[in-house]
Amino acid sequence: MSHSARLSDYRAALTTPGMRGPVVASLLARLPIAMVGLSLLLYVERATGSFAVAGMVSAAALTGVALGSVVQGRLMDRFGPTRPLLAVTGLFAFFVTVSVLAVEAGASVFALVPLALGVGATEPMVGSASRALWERMVPAGPTRMAGYAYEAISMEVFFILGPGLAGLLLAAPWAGTGVLVGSALMVVGALWFAFNPVVRAWGPVVQAPRPLLGAFAYPGMRTVALAALGFGVTIGFVEVAVPAFAKAAGHASMGGLMLSLWSISSVIFGVLYGMRPWPRPMHLRLPVLLGGFALLAFLLAIPATLIGLGVALFLVGTLITPQSTAHSAAIEQVTPNGMAAEAFGWVITSVTVGLAIGQGLSGQLIEHFGTRPAFIASGIAGLLIALAVWLLRGTVQRGVPAEVPVRSEMELAAR
Repeated sequence: MSHSARLSDYRAALTTPGMRGPVVASLLARLPIAMVGLSLLLYVERATGSFAVAGMVSAAALTGVALGSVVQGRLMDRFGPTRPLLAVTGLFAFFVTVSVLAVEAGASVFALVPLALGVGATEPMVGSASRALWERMVPAGPTRMAGYAYEAISMEVFFILGPGLAGLLLAAPWAGTGVLVGSALMVVGALWFAFNPVVRAWGPVVQAPRPLLGAFAYPGMRTVALAALGFGVTIGFVEVAVPAFAKAAGHASMGGLMLSLWSISSVIFGVLYGMRPWPRPMHLRLPVLLGGFALLAFLLAIPATLIGLGVALFLVGTLITPQSTAHSAAIEQVTPNGMAAEAFGWVITSVTVGLAIGQGLSGQLIEHFGTRPAFIASGIAGLLIALAVWLLRGTVQRGVPAEVPVRSEMELAAR
């Protein structure tokens, strides 16, 4: 299987018959993905005057995403995306509405945290369905790899735009504007995606009994999830340390802009890397990319100025999108047919848990020792997990031990 993609392959992927509607709808649904959480944090902080409360609410929403992504993915694999997306989108709108009303009513943290958990758990996972759709609509090869790369690159663009939009909307007369705008975009995009003809044609399937852990029961999937965890941990350390560095330098407002620098280089290099990925074998690519990313992270501990840190972030960011693309591409190598959405849910969960671990540990290090140890810890953590992925690389190389029979209900009825 080819794991490279030319510019013509990107064009072929995006012009695949039937894919234009889902592509545009998924863009709308995923644009606020980095906006809703930040807007919620800023909204709660404005309403309560406490970053501690806002942080607990934000952490609860992140936990909800980690829990909900796998469940939603499994439901999409079983029933097709339309019905699960309609259900969770309705629940998401409910939890967002109740959360806003609770904040406006001055509810306690004991009420806000479970509501935020509900918001995160019901956030419609259009990304999982969109990623799985490429596998159904495009044959294996460079065009499908370009589709996966497009998914990773578009997510990086959203992580650049999302925080900026959240910051702009915070200046609106009402501090909750960003939460409602982001949530509305997500709801409209998810519904548009769910009702698209090619998505609705992805009907229910009947599968042989699958393991209790689903895709995670396969050794190769666990290795991919470990690589995604290391990716999230490394980024988590940096995402807390960079704003802290900017604040210590007397330019607290520059923290978000600094993080945007590595997203920019990630998008640029991600396109170039997709044309000539290295290493070619996926079982080598996963640990090598994570290890390289961790080594580059050590550069962040060197600068003493914001300009120097910006240059370092730009360099480190070059290996973000290649890893995201590799995680997506590896899924079809390590899981049977019919598990794509759930498998991608495990990747999202792993990255989210990694982010939470990295952010939590980074905050403690910064509080007691400053930002430099946090940057160093980022590199060490990434290298240790990359070593573990390297030791387990054989599970990815062997691929799927057995296929899970998957038949549509129409096929079974015809038997």
